[in-house]
Amino acid sequence: MRADVITIFPEYLAPLDLSLIGQARRRGVLDLRVHDLRDFTHDRHRTVDDTPYGGGAGMVMKPEPWGEALDRLVAGQASRPVLIVPGPGGMPFTQAMARELATEDWLVFGCGRYEGIDERVYEHAAHLAEVRVVSLGDYVLNGGEVAVLAMVEAIMRLVPGVIGNAESLVEESHEGGLLEYPVYTKPASWRGLDVPDVLLSGDHGRIASWRHRKRLERTAARRPDLLHTASAITSADLESVPVTVAVPADAGELLTLTHACWLKEGIANDTLDIPAMRETLDTMSQSLQDWQTYAVRSGGRLIGSVRGRLVGTDWHIGRLMVAPDLQGRGLGRMLLEHIQAVAPAGATAYTLVTGAASTGNHRFYRKAGFRPAPSGVSGTVRFVRRRG
Repeated sequence: MRADVITIFPEYLAPLDLSLIGQARRRGVLDLRVHDLRDFTHDRHRTVDDTPYGGGAGMVMKPEPWGEALDRLVAGQASRPVLIVPGPGGMPFTQAMARELATEDWLVFGCGRYEGIDERVYEHAAHLAEVRVVSLGDYVLNGGEVAVLAMVEAIMRLVPGVIGNAESLVEESHEGGLLEYPVYTKPASWRGLDVPDVLLSGDHGRIASWRHRKRLERTAARRPDLLHTASAITSADLESVPVTVAVPADAGELLTLTHACWLKEGIANDTLDIPAMRETLDTMSQSLQDWQTYAVRSGGRLIGSVRGRLVGTDWHIGRLMVAPDLQGRGLGRMLLEHIQAVAPAGATAYTLVTGAASTGNHRFYRKAGFRPAPSGVSGTVRFVRRRG
């Protein structure tokens, strides 16, 4: 990959010669070039800024140096690069964007300063490159160099050959939409703090399950927005969404939705050692054969599900779940009504089980006509509603 950085402070980019990025440059994996914007000026003071038209505080970067720099680097080239200009008014820089940009052959980074770059530079650059204004976060920096350092590292480390062990990229924070699980190394005990026993067990299945639960738990605590993207779906929209029979291809999304929904239940009941949180892709796939499962989608996204099966004359209802950002809009009630409506003729009662401390669920089921009954399992409450 080739990357060019245009800046008035080339020395600011010196850290790109360090660590893995620097090694990749020296091996020829990355062709990373830094250019001084002042080299494209023609006055004795090497001026790159001037006062803004219309008045106001601060200075604006002049279009002439930027135009000449871009013409020198990009004009007449066979390929068309992506020009990335950091700015607080740009699109959020995410891991997904880093992955996308890592597949490009050529990136150009433009480091703005002062009050920004003359807008005409963006208009001119659009004829030479794909222009993106990208924000590192909801805050303001003195210039684009700090943001470019962060973006270059986030992008370039994903280029094949930069990281020695490619597997280390798979389970990092933000891969798969979740934060990374806690990590430990030797010694097993340090200052009275021990490594979790499961990591010393050698049981790779248990370790994988523990790590996944920890990713969910950490994401819920630190970045709950990653578990469920905010949606503009209204209650009226939900009334018209179709309920369809779940198919084997839905297993992965059902597993993700299960973990997102039952994490809250686990916290409320002071334990994550519950069947829903131990669910794996294999057990979820098997459940689609053992249960009559229904799903609801909106805009291609799986947003709710419920399942049922006949045991004797009881129609057991399970895994009634709605995406966390869409709860409280009537979808759960609709799914509960649907699963009762499709119960076979031989069913004389509807039954379900929930956590003893899940008081919100208790109110919901009581309102739907269910009444508590002994469950026989510690920490749970069984609800029953007679048919007819």
